[in-house]
Amino acid sequence: MSKNYINIYNNLVNFSRNKKLFKTFTKEDVFSDRLFIFMLHFGFFLKNFKNNEKQQEIQNIYDYIFKQLELSIREIGYGDMSINKKMKTYLSTFHYLLKKIDIWEKLSNNKKDDLLRDLFDYNGDIEDLSKYFEKYRLFLTKSSLNSFTKGVINPDF
Repeated sequence: MSKNYINIYNNLVNFSRNKKLFKTFTKEDVFSDRLFIFMLHFGFFLKNFKNNEKQQEIQNIYDYIFKQLELSIREIGYGDMSINKKMKTYLSTFHYLLKKIDIWEKLSNNKKDDLLRDLFDYNGDIEDLSKYFEKYRLFLTKSSLNSFTKGVINPDF
């Protein structure tokens, strides 16, 4: 690959490791919860850069990220048949998230909270999570794709 997509992947993982996200909004700190939060970050990432970058570049990033996810699942110890089934589920979930993320900017703060509450199956105060992803979205609008390929980004939000 001509670009260093591993840095994009590592940056998304770095954003997704925010401990507050797991303590407050997930039932357990398990792989599926971590993956879900990762996919939310990746979804906002794709939404932000899809119109500003070449389609082939975005497709290469998408392919690379899901290949890395597949490798992670293999490292956990799942067999080939389980991996195929899990990847189909994860891809379906991701595309569902993309549809929800696509309308994010048009939603009121209450609707954003409702959307995240439904996604996380969480009944508590989810306003902090909604604010976090809004800050993340704004951070992405001020960032370039090139900055994600250069190295690990430390967010200031």
